[in-house]
Amino acid sequence: MEIAPFDFIIVGGGTAGCVLANRLTADGVHRVLMLEAGPRDRSPWIHLPIGYGKTMFHKTLNWGFFTEPEPTMKDRRIYWPRGRTLGGSSSINGLIYVRGQPEDYDHWAELGNAGWSWKDLLPYFIKSEHNTRGAGPAHGADGPLWCSDIEHKHELIEAIIAGAGELGVKRTTDFNAGDQEGVGYYQLFTRKGWRCSSAVAYLRPAEGRSNLRVETEAQATGLILENGRAVGIRYRQNGRITEARAAREVILAAGALQSPQLLMLSGIGPAAELQRHGIAVAKELPGVGENLQDHLQIRLMYKVARPITTNDDLSSIVGKARIGLQWLLTRSGPLAVGINQGGLFTRVMPGLGTPDVQFHFATLSADMAGGAPHPWSGCTFSVCQLRPESRGTVTLRNADPFEAPVMRANYLATETDRRCTVEGMKFARRLAATGPLRALLTEEVKPGRAVEGDEALLDFARASGATIFHPSGTCKMGSDPMAVTDARLRVHGIGGLRVVDCSIMPTLISGNTSAPVVMIAEKASEMILADTRAGSAPVRTAAATPRPVAAPVRAGSPA
Repeated sequence: MEIAPFDFIIVGGGTAGCVLANRLTADGVHRVLMLEAGPRDRSPWIHLPIGYGKTMFHKTLNWGFFTEPEPTMKDRRIYWPRGRTLGGSSSINGLIYVRGQPEDYDHWAELGNAGWSWKDLLPYFIKSEHNTRGAGPAHGADGPLWCSDIEHKHELIEAIIAGAGELGVKRTTDFNAGDQEGVGYYQLFTRKGWRCSSAVAYLRPAEGRSNLRVETEAQATGLILENGRAVGIRYRQNGRITEARAAREVILAAGALQSPQLLMLSGIGPAAELQRHGIAVAKELPGVGENLQDHLQIRLMYKVARPITTNDDLSSIVGKARIGLQWLLTRSGPLAVGINQGGLFTRVMPGLGTPDVQFHFATLSADMAGGAPHPWSGCTFSVCQLRPESRGTVTLRNADPFEAPVMRANYLATETDRRCTVEGMKFARRLAATGPLRALLTEEVKPGRAVEGDEALLDFARASGATIFHPSGTCKMGSDPMAVTDARLRVHGIGGLRVVDCSIMPTLISGNTSAPVVMIAEKASEMILADTRAGSAPVRTAAATPRPVAAPVRAGSPA
């Protein structure tokens, strides 16, 4: 007896993939296979909010990518952590809930992407959200993704808010209702003291459905293309290459680095790049892997006059026991909120109508994000330019699907980016010098007061700047010659294939990217189901269950 194939195959069990898995199986009609290269999200460090310090360099749960040496950053290779487990980067990120600015999405629509304006997208943000404040015109309370307040105010964050007020930045309680400008506490993707990843919010409720199959430690190696259509995927699991077929669509949700890599490995991308690696061109799309954008963070560190920081909590057995007990009894305190509690959005360049920099205020200091806390009371002011002009690329290292792609961020490549970054650092210093903070911040450790003047500050940014973990844009949607997908996220020129992740962003949004990716996947799910209802019968080409097609191959994964 012939058994029908899966209707949909989702490649990537991360932030977007878990949303798709839930929404596409909710009606019980469609059979869905979701592939995740990493293991299940069983590590307790995933679910404890402060635990991302443990997953930042984890050899299994994190891809641990590096860029190529960056000429604009003193030839440094910049570490790019990406989630490699169910929930993807939503399982290892800093939990910050930021949607971006309405103008970001209106710009997408102005570029020719109908249905992607702020007005169009707000319902999907609301649909996804379970906000602990309750429902309202801009927020939802019935969605699966919990967005929680930080319940206990912190003396340092309160001083930062007061100091920002002296500089004309208003206090706000909501960065996500449409007016982003202001200073206040972030809301977090947490639920009663636990991380609320995409896997927790979306996948857990769906995993009992008979029409959903989830395969972990299953790394995709390439698409199966027939007659100009994606009909399946090849992947490695347990040392064997296996095939699975899709009657309706293959959906790439592997992220801004690996979705373009999979397209190129499958012969979809810039012809010269494919031919250089001996890959036959199935469809020339010159924009695959282009348009890479990321937020570059510059971290200023200060010593704090009193032992009120997370450094102090973690510096002794007594301190660790106290915050551990606080979490066990009340599900609150440092273990429940991670590191970055406060945020600030403001304008530092002239003539702008909306904020162009974002701050993350951490009640902790360390030599690098996820590093060991300093042995003194410390805090970090992390500033990033929201809408960088610089563009990088993702290309193939070779035709081996188990090799990491070549990533070039090209940070600080334009004058605007350099000026905005320096102005953001100067604003941080003005903030640190305000009355409410002068008594608390005793010393600027980095860059240090010896670093003065724009050129010296820019040199510090080049020497120490790092990703804030938001690579995007490498399979951008649109209709121009460099676009990879259309406004319904269908890959140009290839049937049965979509991309649903951060890579489809034409321009990087103004803030953290986790909430926007959930929104993208919510909208994509609706479009996919609508197109399925309106379309023809599914393409029945092969057996439903994945089947081994080759002898065992060597183990390995990008590192």
